[in-house]
Amino acid sequence: MATADEVKSIFPAMVERFVPEKADGVNVVILFDLSGDNGGQYWIKVADGNAETGEGNISDAAMTVKASADDWFAVATGQMNAMQAFMTGKLKILGDMGLAMKMQTMFAQ
Repeated sequence: MATADEVKSIFPAMVERFVPEKADGVNVVILFDLSGDNGGQYWIKVADGNAETGEGNISDAAMTVKASADDWFAVATGQMNAMQAFMTGKLKILGDMGLAMKMQTMFAQ
């Protein structure tokens, strides 16, 4: 089980792995709504070739990723395949499905 600090560390790590060339023309906010003891709400904003992250709910998200904190940690660290997690219902995407596909290339694994 991932600790709260491990879950929280995923988002700055994603920003570090951000690939601006793969986000050309993308100006969105992605909300991560993670359930469980170590869950919480986090967001990543992609705009003008940059990415930033923060905590808490954000109202203008183009897409929301819903998962348990442990399942998202497994996906984000490569222990679980994102598509498999989605197909088995462990990962739910609300909003822009095209963005979900693009997100896999915007944040290098």
